[in-house]
Amino acid sequence: MKLFHLSDLHLGKRVNEYSMLEDQQYILDQILNLIRAERPDAILIAGDVYDKSVPSAEAVTLFDRFLVSLSQLDLHTFVISGNHDSPERIAFGGRLMERSGVHLSPVYDGQVSPVTLTDAFGPVDFYLLPFLKPAHVRRFFPDAPIQSYSDALKTAVDAMDVSPHRRTVLLTHQFVTGAACCDSEERSVGGSDNVDAAIFDPFDYVALGHLHGPQSVGRDTLRYCGSPLKYSFSEARQEKSVTLVELGPKGSVSIRTLPLTPMRDLRELKGTYDVLTRRDFYQGTDYPNTYLHITLTDEEDIPDAAAKLRILYPYLMKLDYDNLRTRTSAQLLALEDVERQSPLALFEAFYKQQNNQPMGEAQQDLIRGLIETIWEEDAP
Repeated sequence: MKLFHLSDLHLGKRVNEYSMLEDQQYILDQILNLIRAERPDAILIAGDVYDKSVPSAEAVTLFDRFLVSLSQLDLHTFVISGNHDSPERIAFGGRLMERSGVHLSPVYDGQVSPVTLTDAFGPVDFYLLPFLKPAHVRRFFPDAPIQSYSDALKTAVDAMDVSPHRRTVLLTHQFVTGAACCDSEERSVGGSDNVDAAIFDPFDYVALGHLHGPQSVGRDTLRYCGSPLKYSFSEARQEKSVTLVELGPKGSVSIRTLPLTPMRDLRELKGTYDVLTRRDFYQGTDYPNTYLHITLTDEEDIPDAAAKLRILYPYLMKLDYDNLRTRTSAQLLALEDVERQSPLALFEAFYKQQNNQPMGEAQQDLIRGLIETIWEEDAP
């Protein structure tokens, strides 16, 4: 059985105030062409379909168009909600869509029943487990000792009663301990959302979503396929792809990647203003059609540099300087740096600034618990 593993579409996302809808439509069309060429039996979409829990009309229309195209290709499509999605919105119409081979994860209620497909080697059970927080699972298992994300996921997986004799595939959207992050991914308090990889041992293949860099964690078959597009400059050097999984008899799984080429790449350039504006620097390159982060190394600021550079590089997203002044000046954290830090780290920095000493371990535990409680109560 042949499977296409996708995740983290983030439809409707804006990157540095640039709408990515046109780029997303382009890459979804490219994925459809790959599907037509490879003819998989099923498509796995492992969460973060949308970038917001209340997506724009344009984002919903784009996903609707994609699902309709998939439903016309004589295959099955499995979709779960991620931490950016509304579980209720992803689940809407699920029972009706099953008639077209589209299987949407219902809102988690403590039970996850498999959808079974069959090939020459027998049945394959597909389990759809949407993004979960401990509070989501604790609600249905009040007697279980659920304190952490690992506890919650283990409780949810144990309740599935997965057969060790059948081939099984899990779609889930979590942060597995040991995986590498990017700046465009939402992080929890002090890494408290980490999940132990051993929890997923009962499954032959685990289609993970949440992290944007394609990677396997612990074993080849516990895998993040990554996002189909670059959504931050920390992803500039990544090669985006679709993960193609082939299931043979029990215990036989092969994996390969199919590269994706964006309509506009996302890159970083560094140099002086004079060098970057020389015709021989950009002529014959795709820089004018690329999303760019440009770092100028001039010692003096260039007046209206961003406006001038956008004449040559219309998709300039971000401009900054790297010179003696920026390296030695004491500055407050930039907004982007603040966004990269966890709430606990920010509180620790504030506490140290106010009290001239770091927080103690007991104080860290108290603040960590308070923040986690607030996040759980705010969960949809």
